[in-house]
Amino acid sequence: MLATFIFVFLSLTSTSLSWEWGKKSTINYTSIAGFFQQDDSSTVAKTFDYTTSNYGLINRAYPTDEEFDPANEKTQWERFAYYVNTLNRDCDKNTQYKVLFMARHGEGYHNAAESYYGTPAWNCYWGPLEGNGTVTWRDARLTDAGIAQCTKVNTFWKNALAVKKISAPQSYYSSPLVRSMTTANLTFNGLDLPADRPFVPTIKEYFREGISMRTCDERSNKTYIHSLLPGFKFEEGFTEDDELWKGYEGETSDAQLKRTRAVLDDIFSNDDNTWISITSHLGQINTNLKVLNHIAFSLSTGQAIPALIKAQNLRKVESATTTVQSWTAEATCNAPPVTSISGQGCVCSSSTASLAAATATPTTTAV
Repeated sequence: MLATFIFVFLSLTSTSLSWEWGKKSTINYTSIAGFFQQDDSSTVAKTFDYTTSNYGLINRAYPTDEEFDPANEKTQWERFAYYVNTLNRDCDKNTQYKVLFMARHGEGYHNAAESYYGTPAWNCYWGPLEGNGTVTWRDARLTDAGIAQCTKVNTFWKNALAVKKISAPQSYYSSPLVRSMTTANLTFNGLDLPADRPFVPTIKEYFREGISMRTCDERSNKTYIHSLLPGFKFEEGFTEDDELWKGYEGETSDAQLKRTRAVLDDIFSNDDNTWISITSHLGQINTNLKVLNHIAFSLSTGQAIPALIKAQNLRKVESATTTVQSWTAEATCNAPPVTSISGQGCVCSSSTASLAAATATPTTTAV
């Protein structure tokens, strides 16, 4: 992969009346607030549990209630679904609305290791290793606690579908990392889904976590993934081996933002469905929210955030070429650090620093 990505935006002629989604146009995203508790800045993300709050759907009226439910017999989810479908029915061809169910994977062994060692020591020493001799966290699997979180979510969906009448996803997407694919599988397999909405997920490379130097961010090869989850489909062009993870450099936030826009643009341009499930990671979902112009909402493992998104297909205007730095080195230690202080980083002994600087600065936590 090149050290930088070059992005050039092309303009359309003034005579064009409409533009093909995502190709000769740019997509503008708006997260429409007022429908979910996760839209509200007063909701405390750290303690919020969507499985005990109807996925966060706010109990409110919609402009379409009088025509759809004059007798007040429908559930909140049925009335919301009708409202969203009406938005799509009445909008112009350059506008669309989707509801995204964005779920973070259950606890993985890398999450447990980071909690045990502390984030600074995890980032500068333990994370780049295969494991600690007891457990392995390369392309980390779920812990027993993570599996239990998925079981809880599966139970939630069973009740939500049968009682609350939540709209089942029409399309399912997953990160290619095992912890996310396993979470999606444990969440949706075995549910009584509508016949026209089966659980047939597609693995998309760009829904993976931010690509750090740590081994938890390296995916397994395509052959292994297929043997593990044969019911999962691969997006076109999915490579046999992980061609993105380097092990000696980490992806920059600008590069992650750019690939996130690319994958979301791909879905909004090529998937006509309204109800979309995405199973991914904390850092990746945070980046999704940035692209979608949603307020920040940091998910715990096994948690999820829904969002009503308005996408507008706009005429692309000519702009200057933008250069984005894609990779950056991270300081690490060759032995357990001398000190590991939250918020300050870890300090290597002078003989064990792998980079010139002996202090490893804090980076994103394991996700």
